[in-house]
Amino acid sequence: MTPLLEVRDLNAWYGESHVLHGVNMHVSKGETVCILGRNGMGKTTTLRSIMGIVRQRQGRITLGGQDLTALPLHRTAHTGLGFVPEERGIFATLSVEENLLLPPVISQGGMTLDEIYRLFPNLLERRRSPGTKLSGGEQQMLAIARILRTGATTLLLDEPTEGLAPVIIDAIGVVLRELRARGMTVVLVEQNFRFASKVADRFYIMDHGQMTHEFPVGELAARMDMLHETLGV
Repeated sequence: MTPLLEVRDLNAWYGESHVLHGVNMHVSKGETVCILGRNGMGKTTTLRSIMGIVRQRQGRITLGGQDLTALPLHRTAHTGLGFVPEERGIFATLSVEENLLLPPVISQGGMTLDEIYRLFPNLLERRRSPGTKLSGGEQQMLAIARILRTGATTLLLDEPTEGLAPVIIDAIGVVLRELRARGMTVVLVEQNFRFASKVADRFYIMDHGQMTHEFPVGELAARMDMLHETLGV
């Protein structure tokens, strides 16, 4: 089956610092793929390079057969690719509902406000609250939710559980499983292996700017020794 998202020989730099060294990965339509790795291994740079935020890059990135590498950032968003950064980037002075309504709809099929509120009941309760009044978990929910309204069909999530309480992590897991059931494609960067093992179909292990291992969720038990060694899980 032809991959929906394909990354070939991706190299990326920050100034003179060479961060990615020939990254190769692929993601099928409707699949949830998790990139695991320690801090500083290139996971976030991979997502930012796919999205086009990192412009010092070489290689080939395609989504649905369309080459993304030459597209300006504002055009990349119109391909159906959505990015939720680790820092979330919500507008602190706007209410939850204003944050949800602000991004433009880029294609048909995005969730309505009612659908979003059913998926994120916390946001319904806080819909009039400004971003400054939200907890970290509610901010993360809002950052994910506003992308879903735009009609994006492929979601890049950077460390969505970082620093969150277990009950919020469980709620985000429920959301990701629901998105998979709806056919959305998700690429997830995580250090929380136990969370990732509950939501991902397949894993990549990243080490020093390269993908060193790739395996499906069914091989987790057989890979535990390697995961302990490389991730310290």
